[in-house]
Amino acid sequence: MRLVFRLFLVLVFLGAIFGGIFYLKYQQGQRMAAMQSAPQPPASVAATEAQGETWQPAIRSVGSLEAVNGIAVTTEVAGTVREINFDSGQRVNAGDVLVRLEDSVDRATLDGLIADRELARTQYERASELSSRRAISQSEIDETRFRYEGVQAGVAEQQARIAKKTIRAPFDGLLGLRQVDIGEFISPGNSIVQLQALDPIYVDYSVPEREFRNLKVGQEVVVRVPAYPEREFAGTVSAIDSGVDEGTRSVKVRATLANADQALRPGMFAEVRTLRDETREVTTVPRTAISYNTYGDFVFVINEGEEGKLTVSRRQVETGDAREGRVEVVSGLQAGDRVVRAGLIKLREGQPIQIDDTVELDDADVSGQ
Repeated sequence: MRLVFRLFLVLVFLGAIFGGIFYLKYQQGQRMAAMQSAPQPPASVAATEAQGETWQPAIRSVGSLEAVNGIAVTTEVAGTVREINFDSGQRVNAGDVLVRLEDSVDRATLDGLIADRELARTQYERASELSSRRAISQSEIDETRFRYEGVQAGVAEQQARIAKKTIRAPFDGLLGLRQVDIGEFISPGNSIVQLQALDPIYVDYSVPEREFRNLKVGQEVVVRVPAYPEREFAGTVSAIDSGVDEGTRSVKVRATLANADQALRPGMFAEVRTLRDETREVTTVPRTAISYNTYGDFVFVINEGEEGKLTVSRRQVETGDAREGRVEVVSGLQAGDRVVRAGLIKLREGQPIQIDDTVELDDADVSGQ
């Protein structure tokens, strides 16, 4: 009997424990159900309207900026640097002296040649005077004349050699970093400094062969560079290559841009839009209003219900070109439709919202929708 009584007590004790656990679980389930059935508070989002705009179609390309004139200043003759007359990054005009090479030996040689020329000239003049009295043969006169002309040519040659040891800027432009030092021996072809003419400046880019018929000299282009993402630089097509590249099936195009403030520099990467003549009407929304998805892009359209309550509905859209932070909506929206501009990541179909235009999201917040 005692054994049965103890077994009964154990069962009662275990029943009380499991009953308490089941009761706690039941209470938690009831609270969860109450929370889920309760209406969710409205989500704060920023709103905007789809806008009708007139866009000018463009041929999009990428290219590089090139100087109208850009060279590595070098020397034609070898020599030791005696004088440097510029600073790195300096603006220079055509003809400004940049570097002088040691030329003392060349000038001494020139002095000797000048003396020889004077002697040859005197001999030639004396021979010409004797010729008038027929006291000298014509061959002797010709010999003195040829000697004089030869020495005179030697003087001109030596003067040209000395002039080449004074290195001047061949055109107006901006210098780069100095690459030589005083006392350094340089040979022909050694770079002294880069010189670039920056205003105007070229942008070279390629256009697919299928767009060739839409190109013409004088056509307007708009250029953007990563260094100045907020700016656009206007220019015109100045040249189109004479043929199509067989490897890429594209045609090379060169446009000229004004660059008075020298913001653009050779070698910069450029995004180029070559504007076409026609225009078209489009419906656009901010880029942040579009949620890009593998199964199709969509937006959240704002609907107004009873008593002014706002909800959102998910709508599939077809997107087109993008320009300056706005995206063309080819189908799915009409101008005037209100859509969510920021706050998409926390929305679902039919969710209540409240509009707060101070809400902002990083692009990454909507990229994964």
